[in-house]
Amino acid sequence: MIVQRVELDQFRNYARFEGEFDPGINVIYGENAQGKTNLLEAVAYLSTASSHRARYDRELIGFDADHARIRAGVFSRDRDFQLEVRLGRGVRRQLYANGVRLKSAAELSGILNTVLFCPEDLHLIREGAAVRRRFLDECICQLRPRYAEALAEYRRVYEHKTRILRDWEEHPSLLDTLEEFNLRMAQTGAVLIHYRAYFIKRLSETAPLIHQDFSGGREELELGYETVRTVTDPLASVRTILEQLLEHQRTHRKAELEARQCLSGPHKDDLTVQLNGMNAKSFASQGQTRTAALSLKLASRELFQRDTGEWPVLLLDDVLSELDQRRQEFVLQRINGGQVFITCCEETGLDTLQRGRTFHIHGGALVPEE
Repeated sequence: MIVQRVELDQFRNYARFEGEFDPGINVIYGENAQGKTNLLEAVAYLSTASSHRARYDRELIGFDADHARIRAGVFSRDRDFQLEVRLGRGVRRQLYANGVRLKSAAELSGILNTVLFCPEDLHLIREGAAVRRRFLDECICQLRPRYAEALAEYRRVYEHKTRILRDWEEHPSLLDTLEEFNLRMAQTGAVLIHYRAYFIKRLSETAPLIHQDFSGGREELELGYETVRTVTDPLASVRTILEQLLEHQRTHRKAELEARQCLSGPHKDDLTVQLNGMNAKSFASQGQTRTAALSLKLASRELFQRDTGEWPVLLLDDVLSELDQRRQEFVLQRINGGQVFITCCEETGLDTLQRGRTFHIHGGALVPEE
């Protein structure tokens, strides 16, 4: 998968940007707060229709504009694609591929896959379960369209159920619809658990080997999956998991009504990480957490390649500056194959890379080469 060119209009701090990229290594450098991360954010949006930094699409639109646009020429699955995203204030986003409007974000993932690694990901191990769930969701959504659809539906139903539980005492008639939402939550939740379990199983076969190389053989990485207590085997069929989720809902109905919040479902799932048999979240050093986080990201990249037959576009946002020399060298050696975008503050320090193109960004614009 290759992003051949990108055009931005009123996206973040880019009033206008046009750039053509190399199929190999692309180095994007410049001082802080000039737009390097925004450029990678735009490329990532073309594969997931979401931002790792913004909760709402309107945050991606330039301050003095009422709309924004991302356009890109992409080569994927032996075909050329023209992808386009249109964002506007107060209107629904529009996604296009070769001029045809797409029905869902999952259709974008069927064309372009990206793996983004940013400084925030260095805290993937130390922070709460929500961060690791997001990592799982972003990976699986790009690989499995059915999962993306189930996740979107689960979130909608979860919001409805949350409102019912919050307001039922003031409006008792809301309870008449609770069972309907419970069933739909269990149905979509069973799909989420099934896919998460299989992805973590595959990740467990890849990430520990990368981590072992990364740590010089000194550390052993283990991954696990924590989900709803009544789900005895997350790798079981969706039908089996559904029945177990319904049982959990039945036993927690009274508690949910009293707490006025949703206590049953995979929205609290966690990807557990252990290093040498100890909980990495609690006991790992800063260097160990960085190594583990990088191992997870690089492993997901390899899984993408195995599933699609193509390397996903790798986006490294100012990550190398956070790593010591040995870890930098490991990452640079491991990213052979596929297209890579690397942002940094200075062009120097990447001498080991066989760079295709170098871009200097200043003030949301491309500085012309001298």
